Amino acid sequence: MKNTSRDEWRVMVALKPRKPADLGLTGLDDLAEFIAAPQTLTIAVLPRPLGSFGFGTMSDSFVSRDIDGDYRRRCEEIARELRHRPQVDDVTVTCTETHTCSYCGCGWEVLTADEAADDSAAQDEHSVVGEPVCCTRGINEFRAERGIPALAETGGGS
Repeated sequence: MKNTSRDEWRVMVALKPRKPADLGLTGLDDLAEFIAAPQTLTIAVLPRPLGSFGFGTMSDSFVSRDIDGDYRRRCEEIARELRHRPQVDDVTVTCTETHTCSYCGCGWEVLTADEAADDSAAQDEHSVVGEPVCCTRGINEFRAERGIPALAETGGGS
């Protein structure tokens, strides 16, 4: 069925600078005036790799049994710290999710309502919304879990 992997963990920070020091521009108050940008500035803060110890780096899998959870916790810690800053308007923890079929490895795609109603897009008369479209084994497993007959062309097997 569907495998989900997460990577590229990051903390998205919306900054609303009010003075030069909010951007790290210190010592300019006597020399210059500051005009704040009308919109917020959004930046990504990336967590250090789990296996980074300052003196060397090793694979995340050597230091963690829950890589996704550890990255999420590390990002939440960064977010907590950033929320206390006066120039920070908003903080969000995010990552990139990739969904693939556990059988064929293809990107996970499913039938939409329009496709399920269209005989040319449906596999057979039993096709339903949410059914995977990548491979026979994926479709048949999905159908078996829901009590839907397997694809006729496979003879009911996998």
